[in-house]
Amino acid sequence: MAADEKDRRERGLEVLRKMGWGDNPTLKALDPDLWAFTTDAFFGEIWARPGLSLRERELITLATLIAAKADGISLHMRNAHHLGITFAEMKEVILQCTIYLGLPQALFAMRKLEAVMADAGTPPEKAGR
Repeated sequence: MAADEKDRRERGLEVLRKMGWGDNPTLKALDPDLWAFTTDAFFGEIWARPGLSLRERELITLATLIAAKADGISLHMRNAHHLGITFAEMKEVILQCTIYLGLPQALFAMRKLEAVMADAGTPPEKAGR
């Protein structure tokens, strides 16, 4: 591995740790090549850039995953608190996205949030209900 690739990998792993994902073992077990690409490119290049905080990047990612109705949203919701994002703030992201994306995406995201909260043992009123 070249020095720049090693630096990118280390940056990616540092971001993953800050996000509470460790070294993303579930993806690593699924496919080591996909793990390497994700760690190096997504987290080592994009997420590690200085222009936005990890918290801001996570909020943007949540909105994007709501738009895509992507299952990966649950993982981000489960770990967003490592970046200081509360369930109430996630609910606000969902409500904000409803205006621009529509009810189907909002329903999808709200169901995911409620499931993540239930898994965490957090009552719904903690999300501002």
